[in-house]
Amino acid sequence: MAKLPMWSSLYQLLRISAPLVKADLKEKTVVVVGANTGIGFETAQHFATMGPKRLILACRSQERGEAAIQRLKQATGCNKAELWLIDLADFSSVKAFADRALDELERIDIIVMSAGIRTRKYNTTKDGWETSLQVNYLSMSLLALWLLPRLSETAARFNVKPRIVVVTSGVHYSSRFEDEIFEAPNAFSLLSSEDYCTPNMMRTRYHQTKLLNVFFVRALKNHLKDKSIIVNAADPGFCHSELRREITSIGLSIYEWLFAMSAEEGSRNIIWASIGTPEGGNEDDMSGQFIMFASIQEPADSVLGQEGKRREDKLWNDLISISRDVYLIEVEEAWEATSET
Repeated sequence: MAKLPMWSSLYQLLRISAPLVKADLKEKTVVVVGANTGIGFETAQHFATMGPKRLILACRSQERGEAAIQRLKQATGCNKAELWLIDLADFSSVKAFADRALDELERIDIIVMSAGIRTRKYNTTKDGWETSLQVNYLSMSLLALWLLPRLSETAARFNVKPRIVVVTSGVHYSSRFEDEIFEAPNAFSLLSSEDYCTPNMMRTRYHQTKLLNVFFVRALKNHLKDKSIIVNAADPGFCHSELRREITSIGLSIYEWLFAMSAEEGSRNIIWASIGTPEGGNEDDMSGQFIMFASIQEPADSVLGQEGKRREDKLWNDLISISRDVYLIEVEEAWEATSET
């Protein structure tokens, strides 16, 4: 049974962080979604030291985003960082961000999807979806699909292999979905429903969204016609994070104090997923993979084998159905140009 590797647990207990890799990002465009704080900010800061032509910090808050730009500039001297607003709890904001990117960005070389929330309270967005499901999964997945044409153009025009990195977590090993999810007309509609989202279920909602992230990158890799685009899911490890600000637990606080890494240390794994290469392999080996401590790891059993593929296909088809509802014909045209049916 696939579970969190023993060595990675030891690394976590000893606070051994992944190595920091570097690359020359001259002339390249990097987008970090959720870049104003925590792992997202530290990831953007590392990118800033590598000389990108454009560095897009995608944030929900104008004020916090501008503060992040100033902190980044002071720390690195980088003056190429730009603040673009996006609210993942609002599909219209996601679409506006994607439209702007397709209109203004000549190329997109790296996208890091680092935004996320962790809550045990049931709330819905203006679009009618349970908030953490939309923020952690639906919006980030749809944004990746929407931007695929530009990544494909980037690969062809500049002879590079763009990457999409979805920040997930090792907690996906402990998550599961009941059979009824995969038997529903649309799995996400059931996952989002108030009847399904009981207080007990909401305790594990964050874990579920991280499992969905792993399903998504595997499905996207399998459906991409343009194999030069690399997509993976990366776990930064157990880090000090604002994600747990709603969870008050003395035990968790003690565990975090003893064993949690800094956000900067966690961001190193995201950087490796964005620009690294497996020892003895090549960057193509990175696509569709779950990455932890700068290495490729086997994900949870629930995404593997024939049954895992059946679940993956169900979730994929239901996501594409939602994309049609949100973006109408436009995403259909974009998707046909960059995917295998």
